[in-house]
Amino acid sequence: MKSFLRLALIAGLAVAPAYAAKNSEVVSFSSPTKVGSTQFAPGSVTVSWTGTGSNVQLTLVQKGASPVTVPAKLVEEKHLRSSVTTDGRTGVEVLETIELKHIKLSVEAPTSAGQ
Repeated sequence: MKSFLRLALIAGLAVAPAYAAKNSEVVSFSSPTKVGSTQFAPGSVTVSWTGTGSNVQLTLVQKGASPVTVPAKLVEEKHLRSSVTTDGRTGVEVLETIELKHIKLSVEAPTSAGQ
């Protein structure tokens, strides 16, 4: 009985990453990119999300840094390749969208008081 439970636990742990990976991808920032109040260095960033539609929490993690979570909107649409769109009009590249194979994640801009 103990060996059955041990085998079931090992099988469950082996399958767990497959379910977790469903809403997780790695993208690359080609230049320093600001997300929320955090500046990410150029390089690989793991993005994961929970929720659907306009009620999504997008979490970005870069090796050696703390995770950053921001509100986002998810739209199901197909793309040929992954891409990242930023806005650099203020002199700082700010993350706007992440396009993955089957979805687009749009970071919600923070609202100022009175808007």
